[in-house]
Amino acid sequence: MVKRHDEQGPTVVTKDPMQETRKRDHIELTQKAQTIKSEVDSRFFYEPLLSAHPNSENSLSTLFLDKKMSAPFWISSMTGGVGEARHINQNLARVCREFSLGMGLGSCRSLLESDKYFEDFNLRPVLGNDLPFFANLGIAQVETLVHKNETKKIIDLLNRLDTDGLIVHVNPLQEWFQPEGDKFQYSPIDTIERLCRTFEGSNKKIIVKEVGQGMGPKSLKALLDLPISAIELASFGGTNFSKLELMRSKESQFSKIDSLSKVGHTSLEMISFLNNLLNANPKYLEKQIIISGGIDNFLDGYYLQEQLNFISVIGMAKSFLSRSENYEELKTFTEAQIEGLKMARAYLHVKSPEAL
Repeated sequence: MVKRHDEQGPTVVTKDPMQETRKRDHIELTQKAQTIKSEVDSRFFYEPLLSAHPNSENSLSTLFLDKKMSAPFWISSMTGGVGEARHINQNLARVCREFSLGMGLGSCRSLLESDKYFEDFNLRPVLGNDLPFFANLGIAQVETLVHKNETKKIIDLLNRLDTDGLIVHVNPLQEWFQPEGDKFQYSPIDTIERLCRTFEGSNKKIIVKEVGQGMGPKSLKALLDLPISAIELASFGGTNFSKLELMRSKESQFSKIDSLSKVGHTSLEMISFLNNLLNANPKYLEKQIIISGGIDNFLDGYYLQEQLNFISVIGMAKSFLSRSENYEELKTFTEAQIEGLKMARAYLHVKSPEAL
């Protein structure tokens, strides 16, 4: 300790032990903390002078699909009703409630015929009533019900689960690769258009997504022209269900036909399509977008959100799912994504394509 004398007598000043520890850590870790120039994230201008550190008053809240979320993160559809799904889904719903996020269920196909796995999907009691929560069916199941005039089964399902609406996943390549896959008798846009008509007068919303390969500009325009509420990109670069089915079907006739699993569109490409379509028709701004497909963390999401001219949220599936069995790990990850996004908004500016 150090003694200092002034008019009021000696004052004892104690050195901060944490300062000594910090300095020692800095010395010991200097070598390990070296960076490699080629690893710099060149998507951003880093502007360290223009903002204070974010605090609790820095809000990330957004109004999405008529409900308020405290942060623009969406847990995208992934697991259905098998085995450990109940524990996983309940943990995902718990973290959504704790941080006020949105959630889409995995395929609810099994609930169309049986309530055996109902509790795996019955998450509204966990989420509460104030957050966006959507069921999920494949376009093949929707096609069958629409053309049999049995869409009441869909509305009944949504009411039983107390969801805000339905996510329809469109997956022609996945079904083609799947050994037991369904074959579409009609174009998906025809089926979705007919589904929209059956939803008229209800308070249920429709979201349409792909399953890991994204959609081209003609498909996006066709969706924007329909009375759906949102599109989820599910673009190329994340979990690809065509590739997943290809891996499942090792002994099938498709085992060597992998080229079709490699076609598609990245999120950045789809954002360009959407912005161009919006420029041509400002009415499309009524639609909202879930940016998903290869989004590993908040930084990927922030980069893409800043370039999209629609209201959007950041959708992730694998990053949440891989931590979903341990709630504390899931909670820590989610909190880190939220705080990281606040820092990104404070200090990072996305570079234009010209700057890149």
